[in-house]
Amino acid sequence: MSQAIPDYPIDIFSRESVRAARAVDDALREFAPVARLRDGTVMITRHASVVSGLGDWRTFSSTSRPWHDPNSVRPEILLTDDPPRHTHVRAALAKALSPALIERMRGSFEQTAVRIIDDVLARPDQVIDAVADITQRFVYKALPDAFGMKLEGREHMYAFSHMVWATLGPQNDLFREAMVGTEPVLAWIGQCCNRENLAPGGIGSGIYELADEGLITHDEAKLLAQTVLAAGSDTTVLTMANALLAFALFPDEYRKLRADPQLVRSAFDESLRWDSPSRMAGRITTREVEIEGFRVPAGQRVGLMFAAANRDPRAWPEPDRYDISRNLKNQLGWGYGVHACVGRVFAQLEAHVLLAEIARRVERFELAGEPEPWMTTIGHGPSKVPLRVQARRS
Repeated sequence: MSQAIPDYPIDIFSRESVRAARAVDDALREFAPVARLRDGTVMITRHASVVSGLGDWRTFSSTSRPWHDPNSVRPEILLTDDPPRHTHVRAALAKALSPALIERMRGSFEQTAVRIIDDVLARPDQVIDAVADITQRFVYKALPDAFGMKLEGREHMYAFSHMVWATLGPQNDLFREAMVGTEPVLAWIGQCCNRENLAPGGIGSGIYELADEGLITHDEAKLLAQTVLAAGSDTTVLTMANALLAFALFPDEYRKLRADPQLVRSAFDESLRWDSPSRMAGRITTREVEIEGFRVPAGQRVGLMFAAANRDPRAWPEPDRYDISRNLKNQLGWGYGVHACVGRVFAQLEAHVLLAEIARRVERFELAGEPEPWMTTIGHGPSKVPLRVQARRS
């Protein structure tokens, strides 16, 4: 017999909850496998059920989600599509993000990484911010360069990403703060992804070439270009910042990486599991479904909780421990199913280049203060990580 979904009394998207999102999400997971928030949204919290939901797009549809505003400033192509349209557009984008094209960018990424680490190591005994001084600086150069964007306007990238992530959650105080002063950002994003503003040979112009081939429309091409910018920047910034934080907190794991640079991908993927850059994915049920003895009705907006599932002790031994030797086959930081991250190869190249350069040249990291959280409801990670960095001896 199905049980009634229990009500959860805590606002998991308040300012206080966002500051402690990791503990808040884990507490919700242990409260119940399925729980109803005050606004009626149902959260699915545990690894097995989140995997099942992500893998069943027919039951857990992306066509509508919690707090969905179809007039949002967020580019929604792919995000709100189910197959067959999703399959068609995703296949086109995968062509634009082909491994061969991305691999051609390795050299410029390596040069950027070298310059950044040169600068960091030139400041001995100084406290640096892993986000502003390393990961954000790297991604905000590598991604727009690969995209073919003009230099003018790149200073809006953080505000654009913050604004987009804010639209994924409820319209609370954090949402309203993210929307203050966005007029210049909206004007920039409306122009920077136009074809005439993109350099030939980059990812952006490649997306428009798909429209020339008739694989997508030209309107879809612009939306896809905006989507790549929105989805491809701060998720990578946050995940690599979490990796550097983990290197400071778990020095034995960093020593493993320095001894074996082939572990770079595992280090990045374990960072995705250890503290995922997205707390949840929103869906709407198309039929009644039972989850661990709880009946979720048709037409119910739900949240599939990536971060809580990635630290579920039912799926992971010592889930709070960062361990690059784990079997990470079932970690959900890349998503799962038809909506899994289409830009995975690009993000992995960025991570491989930067983290490999760090492992080659940095002896150790030491935490030099408390990390500060990114204050947005669904996106999650540090906005600041104070570290001391010691250069590796020759």
